[in-house]
Amino acid sequence: MSAVYFLLLLLPLVSAQTLHWGACPVPKVQPGFNIQLYLGRWYEIEKLPASFERGKCIEANYAVRQDGTIQVRNTQFYKEKTRVAEGTAVIPDPREQAQLGVSFSYFTPYSPYWILSTDYSTVAVVYSCTDFLRIFHIDFAWILGRSRFIPFGTVEHAKQLLVKEGIDIFRMKPTDQTGCKDN
Repeated sequence: MSAVYFLLLLLPLVSAQTLHWGACPVPKVQPGFNIQLYLGRWYEIEKLPASFERGKCIEANYAVRQDGTIQVRNTQFYKEKTRVAEGTAVIPDPREQAQLGVSFSYFTPYSPYWILSTDYSTVAVVYSCTDFLRIFHIDFAWILGRSRFIPFGTVEHAKQLLVKEGIDIFRMKPTDQTGCKDN
């Protein structure tokens, strides 16, 4: 019975997320991933809902810091203002270069940030999932592009990759990239 109360307490926190019963899927990641080629600016094309991303003109910029960690700088235009979130990405296991961990606070653990596929110059498919005692999981998925708009066929191919890896994309929505200024 306490598990039911626990879940009821969590529901308001995850209402803007994508919640599923059971443990996280474990999709395949990009083989031979090269972080140096991934660095730079990516624009959000489509995503599963995320409470921390409600604006438009969403983009992420990745750069290596002197200490070897990766600076993650996310920007979005929300409520008439440009909002910036800066975090850190690390590669916890050098044998799995495409499985990064990202944190936006010293007080939070690193969340998974797995690059499932990228050609480095056009599109990237990214997935993140956290499960809670294997009872349920919250996941995020992003289709990113090197430009604000990428071909429809490229987006559809990225979505099919997510589906093939067992990721539910029913709630995936396009990100508004119209009328944006470069940050």
